[in-house]
Amino acid sequence: MKFKIQRESLLKPLQQVSGVVERRQTLPILSNLLIKVEQGELTLTATDLEVELIARTPLDTQATGEITIPARKLLDICRTLPEEASLEISVAKDRAVIKSGKSRFTLSTLSAADFPKVDEFKGTKSFSVAQKDLRELIERTSFAMAQQDVRYYLNGLMLEIDNGRLRTVATDGHRLAMCEFVTDIQDSDSKQVIVPRKGIHELLRILENSEDDAKVQIATNHIRVTVPDVQFTSKLIDGRFPDYKRVMPRGGDKQILADREPLRQALTRTSILSNEKYRGIRLSLEESRLSIQAHNPEQEEAEEEMEVDYSGEPIEIGFNVTYLLDALAATPGSQVVMRLSDSNSSCLIEDPATSQCKYVVMPMRL
Repeated sequence: MKFKIQRESLLKPLQQVSGVVERRQTLPILSNLLIKVEQGELTLTATDLEVELIARTPLDTQATGEITIPARKLLDICRTLPEEASLEISVAKDRAVIKSGKSRFTLSTLSAADFPKVDEFKGTKSFSVAQKDLRELIERTSFAMAQQDVRYYLNGLMLEIDNGRLRTVATDGHRLAMCEFVTDIQDSDSKQVIVPRKGIHELLRILENSEDDAKVQIATNHIRVTVPDVQFTSKLIDGRFPDYKRVMPRGGDKQILADREPLRQALTRTSILSNEKYRGIRLSLEESRLSIQAHNPEQEEAEEEMEVDYSGEPIEIGFNVTYLLDALAATPGSQVVMRLSDSNSSCLIEDPATSQCKYVVMPMRL
């Protein structure tokens, strides 16, 4: 197998797929990319047995063949070559030789026959959605996924189709993020799947802020998202996601309306002197006034005051400031409304102009 390709034509698909390759692998072949050339097309495949990414790019060659090459080394070589460089890649026995100008690299290879394939994929439900819409849903909720929770079903993002609505929900047990929009998916059946954390991060890398369609297929154990030139497949988490509708606070009679950016900046400044481990801050509400306080074990204190639209009874409540800042960063509008019942109940945060995204943060004892 031998072919020539421009650096830029190879670099983009390499970057799209190589994120899934772990540096420390139990199987040596998982550190490699499967490179396949046939019918004037170059296909690059990477997998960690949970997530598989396939990128394609046209190639002006009649050559055919397949081999696996170390992913990180190939990516680093490609990155460090000069722009507009031309690469010639040839494979003989168990070595791949990459030539570009006066540079020459010889890499060890492994047989393509040993490269793991995803189980046969049979889509049971499929629909199309604009890439930018799917990307926005994920960006506005994925920060609330758990990291390494023993409740494994929290270590991912729940994707739900429900009566023409596409919805994403994430929670780590202390906070919850939900975002949805109406689509033209003609399906009255409700369907929920949980995509693992790593799969969500890789999906975000390939989704672009464009109107181009992303085709989504959901099977029993896998989800597949296909965008132009890239195909993403991930195993699903086998578990039951918590009933997020029950978590949404009802009847919060204390409502705070504030400008989002000044509130975010005040919280950021106050957080500097919060306890580094617990990140707790205290919100004190009075008529038209919000006071934000933080202190730490070194007896240092921070306090901020700002005007807000509030006319209820005075209330004090503690929160993890990181959770509040994450929710404010994901809220789309210039204003934010916070709804509370009392100092022991969770807080609902949303944009007053739309109910598309909702964020729930549990209070802290300070």
